[in-house]
Amino acid sequence: MTNDPLFQPIRYGAIKAPNRIVMAPLTRTRANAEDAPHELQQTYYVQRATAGLIISEATHISPQGKGYAGAPGIYSQAQVDGWRGVTNAVHAAGGRMMLQLWHVGRLSHPSLQPNGQLPVAPSAVGLEGHAFTYDGPQDFVVPRALALSEIPGIVEDYRRAAINAKAAGFDGVEVHSANAYLLDQFLRDGTNHRTDAYGGNVENRARLTLEVTDAVIGVWGGDRVGIRLSPSLTIQGMSDSNPAPLFGYLAEQLGKRGMAYLHCVEPSNPRGDPFDRIVDPQIVRKAFGGNYIANGSYTGDRARAALTAGDIDAASFGRLFIANPDLPRRLAENLPMNPLNAERIYSGGGDGYTDYPFFGR
Repeated sequence: MTNDPLFQPIRYGAIKAPNRIVMAPLTRTRANAEDAPHELQQTYYVQRATAGLIISEATHISPQGKGYAGAPGIYSQAQVDGWRGVTNAVHAAGGRMMLQLWHVGRLSHPSLQPNGQLPVAPSAVGLEGHAFTYDGPQDFVVPRALALSEIPGIVEDYRRAAINAKAAGFDGVEVHSANAYLLDQFLRDGTNHRTDAYGGNVENRARLTLEVTDAVIGVWGGDRVGIRLSPSLTIQGMSDSNPAPLFGYLAEQLGKRGMAYLHCVEPSNPRGDPFDRIVDPQIVRKAFGGNYIANGSYTGDRARAALTAGDIDAASFGRLFIANPDLPRRLAENLPMNPLNAERIYSGGGDGYTDYPFFGR
C-alpha cells in the first residue's frame, strides 16, 4: 500500500477509482465523417486506461451544438455505436470513463450548423477569433439570441444526450459548463444580456446550467454526474462583472444535488490564458462540499502538495496525458515525460495521437 496521495483510492459518487489521477477532457478532432469515434479513439483511450478516471473529449449533444470540425457527437445511432466500441475497450482494460456533454453556443460557424444557420447564444454578442471549420479557420459571426421558447429544447437535447451516453456504455457524464461554451455564456453577464428568466441576476443566469444538470441527473442519478466550471477563465471574450458571488451560488446549488464531483479550471496556467477577477477556488470548493477535481497545468508534485494540504480531492491532467499514455506510472516512479507534439494536437490521424511511446518501449 503506497502513501503517495496521488495513488489513494477515491469514490466519485457511485464510481470507484484506484487513484486520483484524472484524464482531462481533450478535444482532438479525429472523429469520422459521421462525427463518430472509431478504432483510432479506441486505441487512444485504452492506452490511457490506467487513469483513475477518464473524462472524454467534449462531445456535442446535437447538430446545433457543434463548433469544431472533427469533434464527435452523441445524438445519432452511429455515434452511440462508435462510443460503445470505446467504452467496451476501456472497460476491458480496467478503466472508467465519463462522457462530457457539450454545446458550444456562439463558438461555431454557419458552415458547421444545420442548414447554414447562425450559431445560437444567450444574446447576440459577437466576438473576435476563428471557428475551426472543414475549410480551415473562419471568422466568428454574431450569433442569434435563443428565444425563450427554444430553451426547453436545449435542456431536452442534453437529456437525450445523457440517455445516449448510457446506451453507449459510459460510467457517467460530465456537464460542460465551462470554457466559454453555451452554458458558460449564460452564466456570465458579459455574454448574457437577457431580461427574461434566464438573464439579469445571478439566480437567473445560473438557471440553465441547473436545469440541464437536473435533466441529466434525472437520467443517471446525481452520483454518476459531474460538472465542469471555469470561474476565472476569460478566454474567447468572456467576462463577468462579479464572478465570485455567481460561482459561489452555483456551486452551492450544485452541492445540494448529490453529484459525483465538481471539476474546476483553476487560475494557474503557464500558457498565458487570460484570467480576470480571480475567484478563489477554495470558495467554490467549499460551497460545493463534495469531490473537487482541480485542473490547471498541474504537475505530479503540485498535485501531491494540494492533496496533502486538503485543497483538492483529485487532479486532472491534459497535455501530460496527451504525450504520456502511461502517465500514472511515470508519476508514480518519477520517470521523464515525453515531449508534446503540439502541431498534431488537433489533426493528424494517429500521428501525435496514438504513437506516443510508453516508458521503456
